[in-house]
Amino acid sequence: MDPRKDQQLIGESPSFLEVIEHVSQVAPLNRPVLVIGERGTGKELIAARLHYLSARWDKPFVKLNCAALADSLLETELFGHEAGSFTGANRRRLGRFELANDGGLFLDELASTSQRIQEKILRVIEYGEFERVGGSETIRTDVRIIGATNEDLPSLAEQGRFRPDLLDRLAFDVITLPPLRERQEDIVQLAEHFAVKMTGELGLELFEGFSDSATEALQGYPWPGNVRELKNVVERAVYSAMGVEGPIKTIDFDPFDSPWRPKAQANATTASASEQPQGPYNFKEYIQEQEIQLIRNALETCKFNQKKTAEYLGMTYHQLRGYLRKYEIGDAED
Repeated sequence: MDPRKDQQLIGESPSFLEVIEHVSQVAPLNRPVLVIGERGTGKELIAARLHYLSARWDKPFVKLNCAALADSLLETELFGHEAGSFTGANRRRLGRFELANDGGLFLDELASTSQRIQEKILRVIEYGEFERVGGSETIRTDVRIIGATNEDLPSLAEQGRFRPDLLDRLAFDVITLPPLRERQEDIVQLAEHFAVKMTGELGLELFEGFSDSATEALQGYPWPGNVRELKNVVERAVYSAMGVEGPIKTIDFDPFDSPWRPKAQANATTASASEQPQGPYNFKEYIQEQEIQLIRNALETCKFNQKKTAEYLGMTYHQLRGYLRKYEIGDAED
């Protein structure tokens, strides 16, 4: 089966089509590429498209989440190890750079790697060679690296948390993915795609669509988890509507919502003396900043559902809307 058939990138919004065009332009080039975007925006799908549109499409495409492993394990996963190099290493193991030879290597969560790992990756990019852990033999490899992260790598480089020389080599071209909230035209199309697939998985005969209110809810939600969150929400809606005729009317954005949900331990709201501003300060401005931060934290906790946020803060919905307008938080409208 051709792996490219599984890489479905759906959308018609201008920002999304611009990304797809960008991918098509850089894919044939034998150079590293960085894919930047918030969680759930589809960085791995874009990386796969870059690989399968390149001349290496029929060669291995190897993936590794760098944040999932401790530093020592990450090193052996990337570069392999020789037998006896450490306790439990009973035989030689090939690393991802060897397994991806002549093909592509997708390094997700690249910003989480240590300076030592970054230095070894840089050497592979510059010279095409490395040594396995515990070995002295120089291994040659020809791999196209596609890195991904949801962090601002230039800022990390300025802070000394990411090697500037590695950043320079990786950033031959940078593809930045728009969040789903900036792809309004694509939300319903994606939702219907996921709904149809879930309908088939459940053995149902027909997906009858979304009601107007459900469509409005989908388009009005800010989707902090982007496409991944949309997929989960839609699949849950299809599952919950089993046995109910007609279009889906109810969209449950928060599966944890329950009157019996355990309450989180509240942090102390009163600042200690060490947390208060040092020296003279504008009391009114300081209190205003505290209110803004508390409201923003509550919105995030309640996944930007304003009615739940009002309940969370012990105020009415209209009182919350007043604060949102007063401090120009979000897109509060009269």
